[in-house]
This record gives sequence, structure tokens and C-alpha cells, in this order.
Amino acid sequence: MTDSQGEVPRFLADLIAVNSARLTEADARLLDVLMSDPVRAAMDNGKEVSTRAGVHPASAVRLARRLGFAGYPEFRAFLQANLVDSGTGDFENPAARMAARLVRAEEGKLLATLLESEITALQQVKTSVSDADIRAFSQALCNSRRIFVLGRSHAATLSGLIALRLKRSGYDAVDLASQMHILPELLSTLTADDVVWLLSFRNPSQVVLDIRAAAAERGAKTLVLSDINGARIDPPADLHISVSRGGVGQSQSLVVPMTIANAIVLDLASIDDGRSLKSLDSFKAFRAALPKRLA
Repeated sequence: MTDSQGEVPRFLADLIAVNSARLTEADARLLDVLMSDPVRAAMDNGKEVSTRAGVHPASAVRLARRLGFAGYPEFRAFLQANLVDSGTGDFENPAARMAARLVRAEEGKLLATLLESEITALQQVKTSVSDADIRAFSQALCNSRRIFVLGRSHAATLSGLIALRLKRSGYDAVDLASQMHILPELLSTLTADDVVWLLSFRNPSQVVLDIRAAAAERGAKTLVLSDINGARIDPPADLHISVSRGGVGQSQSLVVPMTIANAIVLDLASIDDGRSLKSLDSFKAFRAALPKRLA
């Protein structure tokens, strides 16, 4: 399927522009339906699309052929490929990302597809993150007075977990994500002896950028753990680990950054002269002595 210059249009909007002179009124109604919900367009069959457009069931097939495809299944495959491959444009929204994962998953193999996606992303960490990167983070944490951790959206879950593990390891860690209502009060206490650990996935949120600026102003060291899209932070962090969580259409879960965070906390225990191990033992004994309803 090519246009007059032999190039394959990538987006649905391109297809419309290239073939506009050949489109009928029924085509226009179909395309209006497709453009209004491109995510659903990649999932529905021709009959479903025609019904939603209020046209003859065969109209979707005729539209696909006018656009240069052998039939509607081939047209839908094009829409699905566009959904999976594009990181911008028609399908840059959460629903699109979810649908892209469904497109990638074979019938009855959703779990296997997700597992393969996670394994692939984890394997890439071997070549993109070094032991030296992990050690640089753990040394910064080890030498800090306090550690402020922040992640927004899905990253807030990881932020809380990191802060919890650091607290149990004997460090004064604050999960900023759980205390946004007193964020100015907490940031006002930042000093050059503190560390700010930011988690940034997809595009950096304004809160992440503002906290980075506040840390820089007060001389606090900033660590950033991000995926590729979340790496654009200004001013740059003192230490930055940026790693892929998987491509578009893959799971992009927290498994990869959580694995790196776990490695950092474990490495911290190996260099802090027993501080982490003693604190963990002390916490275990304390919790065992609590009434069961509190433990």
C-alpha cells in the first residue's frame, strides 16, 4: 500500500490527505468515526466500524480498498501497527498505551506476552546500567543527612517503597509523594547535606522539575532514576540513571526501576559498615515485641 510517490503513509491522517480526492460521503462518515476514537479503530472490525458510522456493512471494506489495502483486515493491521509503533501523534494517551499492549498480545497469551516484555526490558539493564552507577547512588545515600524521595503518578508507589526500605535500614528518609500537603515546609529544610532522589517516568512532571530546582538552589545533591522519556530534567541531576522500561506496546511497568532501586539499597547495605543490617535486626526485634494488632 503506497501513495503516488511510493511512500507508505504512517498515520491515519496521512492516509486521508493522500487519498482525499477518492473518498465518498460514506468514507467520510467512516473516517470521522475512526478519527474520533483511533484507539477503538485499531481494535474494531469492519462491520463494527460501519455500524458505528451508520453506513452499509461493506462500506468499511470499500474504504480500505480505496486507501490502497487489500481489505479491511489489512487496513486494521495498519492501524494497529501505527498504534504500537507511534510514541506521539494519534495514539499518545493512556488508553492508547493499554490498547497497544493488547494488540501485541496474542489471543490467550496475555500473561506470556507481558512476561516476555518484562524479561526483555530487564535484560537490557545489563548493558545500560553498571555496578559503578549503582555504587555512585549508594555512596551518595550513605553520606547523606536526610533522603527525600519523590515519584508522581505510578512512580509514587515506588517512591513509598524506597523510603520505607531506607527507613528500615536506619536512614532518615522522607517520602515526599505521601506528604504533598506540606511540601513547602519539607523543602524549606533542605540543606547541602541532604539528598533528593527523584523518580521520573514518561515526561517529567512540573513538581519533579520544581523540586529539582529547589534542591539545586539549596545545594542538596539530586539523584534521578528515570526511563528514557523522563530523562529531560533541568538543571541536570548530580547522578542520573536512565533506562528503558520497554518499547511502545510493551508493559513499561515498575519492574525495571524497582530492580535498580533494590540493587541500590542492597549495595548501600554493603558499604555502610553494618548500619543497615543492625537497623534491620533492631526493627525486627521491635516489631516482634509489639502487640499483634500493631505488628
